[in-house]
Amino acid sequence: MDNNSNVSKEFVREFFFDDSLEERRLNLFNQLYGEGTSSTPRRTIYRNREAGHERLMRDYFVENSVYTLETFRRRFRMGRHIFLRIVEALSNFDPYFQQRADALGRKGLSPLQKCTAAMRMLAYGVSADVVDDYVRIGESTAIECLKKFVTDVVLVFESEYLRKPNLNDVQRLLQMGDARGFPGMLGSIDCMHWQWKNCPKAWKGMFMSGHKGIPTLLLEVVASSDLWIWHAFFGVAGSNNDINVLDRSPLFDEVLEGRAPEINYTVNGNNYNLGYYLADGIYPEWPTFVKTISRPQGEKRKLFSKYQEGQRKDVERAFGVLQSRFAIVRGPARFWDKGDLAKIMRACIILHNMIVEDERDTYATPFGPLPSYDDTTNGLTQPDLGEEPLAPYENYIEKNIQIRDRQKYRQLQTDLVEHISQFYNVCQNV
Repeated sequence: MDNNSNVSKEFVREFFFDDSLEERRLNLFNQLYGEGTSSTPRRTIYRNREAGHERLMRDYFVENSVYTLETFRRRFRMGRHIFLRIVEALSNFDPYFQQRADALGRKGLSPLQKCTAAMRMLAYGVSADVVDDYVRIGESTAIECLKKFVTDVVLVFESEYLRKPNLNDVQRLLQMGDARGFPGMLGSIDCMHWQWKNCPKAWKGMFMSGHKGIPTLLLEVVASSDLWIWHAFFGVAGSNNDINVLDRSPLFDEVLEGRAPEINYTVNGNNYNLGYYLADGIYPEWPTFVKTISRPQGEKRKLFSKYQEGQRKDVERAFGVLQSRFAIVRGPARFWDKGDLAKIMRACIILHNMIVEDERDTYATPFGPLPSYDDTTNGLTQPDLGEEPLAPYENYIEKNIQIRDRQKYRQLQTDLVEHISQFYNVCQNV
């Protein structure tokens, strides 16, 4: 006990009366009473968000706004009525997009400010700090708004604007394909790389694209001639190719499970019951894909290759329009989480389809007016919450064999060669 007391007295004498420890005593005092550099208060920026909301209203959303509807369409990538529909839907769905007051009674950011900040980042691909000086929203809050925005857009609108084709949709797609010389066509399929700038180092070897030399994420898409994207499968590592992506894709899940709408068409006198997609040369020889002929011999086969390559550009056009509308998916992805990138990509595709639905009538096509896909109730499809019966395993195996039948593929290609030749002659005589 005495030894402990002597040690304590010695420590107190050394600490409080030794002049060499003056600096230590000062640092301890500053830490305790908050007068040192370590406790400097955080600087607060008064952004005047109320004035930012009023300016946003005057510029775009009042009756006699500063900027015209054409300018709004160019800067927001969509008509003003579509944007206001999105703002209203998100405000009703998520309290985050409702304007609330703080403890002092001061109003927070408005739904228009939050959605505008998110749309500017999606449309221009800029960093969160760029929207601060106009929308009056901080960097961290802008990133939060973007993540909330894309998440809610997927939850609210995915069932309508990124749905599988139902029976009526399939009939319209078949009519579009038949008018273009390809009966049984449901669209075009291809993959796109999205550079992942902030890919974690531990994953770079897996996501490294061989021909691009950078980490990328792959997007598989099926698009129709009006640029509507019917199928989107995103997130596969960039080291894969289109065939590896297809092996993991849910593209044919409904067909294998017997839940897909029935398809029946005739080409050159032969009946078929599987729709197909126009694809490039890397895809396998399945009757669900129609590829070009690499070295065509004869006028009919050359004509078929010319038609197939021309119509398959639908998916390339869809990629180009998607990237031009939303620069965030054209430039390098700066987020670290792959889940955030997946939501951004899906949200951009949903917004793209909303714009296509609104502007489809303005598209000029040589095959007549484009069809409408508004086969929904009250603007949204009604999900079936009941359990779906599983298809027997024998039927699953039978469908799988039918999808991969190479002999059927060669027969379909031969019939299409003859059909395209007849179709071309009819078009020339009209």
